[in-house]
Amino acid sequence: MKIAVSGKGGVGKTTVAASMVKAFASNNYKVYAIDADPDVSLGLTLGLPIEELKKLKPLIDMKEVIDGKSSGGGLLFDLNPEVEDVIEEYSFKQGQVHFLRMGGIKQGGSACYCKENSFLNAVLNSLLFDQDEVVILDMSAGIEHLTRGTSEGVNLMIIITEPTKVSVQTARVVQQLAQDLGIKNIKILGNKVRHEKEEQFLQSQFSENELMGVIRFDENIWEKAMNTETGVLAEENLLPNMEEVYKSILEEVSK
Repeated sequence: MKIAVSGKGGVGKTTVAASMVKAFASNNYKVYAIDADPDVSLGLTLGLPIEELKKLKPLIDMKEVIDGKSSGGGLLFDLNPEVEDVIEEYSFKQGQVHFLRMGGIKQGGSACYCKENSFLNAVLNSLLFDQDEVVILDMSAGIEHLTRGTSEGVNLMIIITEPTKVSVQTARVVQQLAQDLGIKNIKILGNKVRHEKEEQFLQSQFSENELMGVIRFDENIWEKAMNTETGVLAEENLLPNMEEVYKSILEEVSK
């Protein structure tokens, strides 16, 4: 079961992704929690130990590992290196959760980053096609890590949106990006919904088939978000009505 979570900054995407990770883990699934958004920290939101997270370098920055897997540092390199051992060795494990930091896709400039990007692509391929466990990708709105090839391994993309015009517009952009990549199962999930009027607004913006549900605003979660030392979901609690969302995800993937 491979799930990608995306959405514009500030909509609570990472908190929702972390809650999904905890929901699956609490139901005895082994979960690979993949931080593919360089601007936020899924690990911190999950409440993983800060000192351990500090030791965990993004895969994209592991030059020696990349060189070794890509047949050295020359101009010729393996476009599809063997990386299953990398996934196990460089992920932080806590209970049912295996946490891994991808780092940002390298853009063109003074140096060629083909080797680094090919390495990340190989890691994604292994996670999406070779692993039998649950994989949850916390992605930026740009979903740069996914290619047309790796996107075939995504069973479900969930785009998080707040009940605002700007957030809905961004969700539509991400939805189109995902469709262009060939992802077939794309759903919208409303977040931070405070009252019926906001829920009705989302229902007016998306069809019943597009909108898989909403998550209610929770004052306690908002207060925890101000405490960066413990993480929003450091305890075992989930976001409001996440159990309903969890069941909806199982139904969508089973289709």
